Amino acid sequence: MNWVKKRKLPAIEAIKHNDRPCLTPESLWNALHNTFNTALHRQIDVEILSKLAQKPSQNWGSFSRPEFLSAISKCADSSSPGPDRLTWHHWKIIVKNNACLSNVINIADACINLGHWPRYFKVSTTVVIPKPNKPSYNNPKAFRPIVLLNTLGKLIEKVIAERLQFTVASNNFIHPSQLGGLKFKSTADASIMLIHIVRSGWAKGKATSSLAFDISQFFPSLNHHFLVLILEKAGLDPKVVSFFSNYLTQRSTKYLWNNFLSPPFKVNVGVGQGSALSPILSSLYLSPLLFILENRFKNLNILISILSFVDDGLFIVQDKSFHMSNLHLFCSYNILSKLLDSFGFVIEHSKTEIFHFSRSQGIFNPPPLDLSPLGGPTLRPKDSWRYLGFIFDRKLSFHKHINHYANKAISMVKYMKLLGNSSQGINPLQKRLLYRCCALLVALYGFQLWFYNRAPMSYHMKALNKM
Repeated sequence: MNWVKKRKLPAIEAIKHNDRPCLTPESLWNALHNTFNTALHRQIDVEILSKLAQKPSQNWGSFSRPEFLSAISKCADSSSPGPDRLTWHHWKIIVKNNACLSNVINIADACINLGHWPRYFKVSTTVVIPKPNKPSYNNPKAFRPIVLLNTLGKLIEKVIAERLQFTVASNNFIHPSQLGGLKFKSTADASIMLIHIVRSGWAKGKATSSLAFDISQFFPSLNHHFLVLILEKAGLDPKVVSFFSNYLTQRSTKYLWNNFLSPPFKVNVGVGQGSALSPILSSLYLSPLLFILENRFKNLNILISILSFVDDGLFIVQDKSFHMSNLHLFCSYNILSKLLDSFGFVIEHSKTEIFHFSRSQGIFNPPPLDLSPLGGPTLRPKDSWRYLGFIFDRKLSFHKHINHYANKAISMVKYMKLLGNSSQGINPLQKRLLYRCCALLVALYGFQLWFYNRAPMSYHMKALNKM
């Protein structure tokens, strides 16, 4: 039989950088460092920020004990420690001592007042992990850099991030369409807003077209000088702006690949994924871009809605003709490409997708969108579209979404057999708890999108009852 014959092992390719394989540790470190720091020499148009109004300066008070206790209580003891090898479990014990906590608060206040971030906190280890579901891992872009920082510095960063987010939210510097990297915002919020726009368009007799785009190497591409200028525009206290101008400079990291550790490399661009400040700083960096983009659309009379979830953006246009919708999307994509270039960003054209929402009956064959004049692909609409983990179809029935997550939950339940049987392993009560805490949450992911009053739910409940 064919299936018992000797089989060749799959080919394993070395990581390639600039079409050359990395055959030594030194070449691997250089490939990783150059990939994660490609934006270092990109030109930034600083003058573009003059189109934004300056927010009034807000006073930054001293830190308090509840701020630190609240921040550390949310930290998981299982988190990986940084170069200092201290875990959150250690620090939870340390801050129980009032004198130790007072010293930590004094260090944080001194950093802000002096505009200085100690070099001890600027040293990090960057763990390189593979991104899931990639067809090939012979390119450094198929890996994600996660930064491990010294734990005391991470604690102070968490408190600053909480305060910073409250400050910029109170003066409306964050664009309303930004739904990622911020507190009280989730993937469900972004999808609910999308569905609201689609259904309100249907009520007016219009179909909805969406164009999803992705910013390449978003977190490593943030320009430090440009970010400091944006913080000034946001109306932060001058001493806080001075602190960040020092915080972002003279940083270094060592790359960790499996058990191999590289020599230190200087990092002069981007914010590290793993730092508590990276979500809010990246949101602040992107906010002026969205405001300027929105103003340009208004000046050109292009009626397009914008949604942004961290580095995943979405253009939404409504019209009775798909040809007109494609024309608006083409113009908006062109404006976006030029504006991103001014901010030091690059669109990853291979991830750009188009999807149409329509309740029309019969054959549905909308025209493709040709982005080749802009350096992009020719986009052909699909029957279903996956966005932020939700699976949409053009009529918003969510049948494929329910089938996918119900099957995923069934697989999880079957795997639970490995955890015990009638005589050993976890008992039935523990299995029930595991099902309610894990499997059920997977099956009900995104239920807010289809479970509401007067919605047709017979198909959904039938699939879930089987599960």
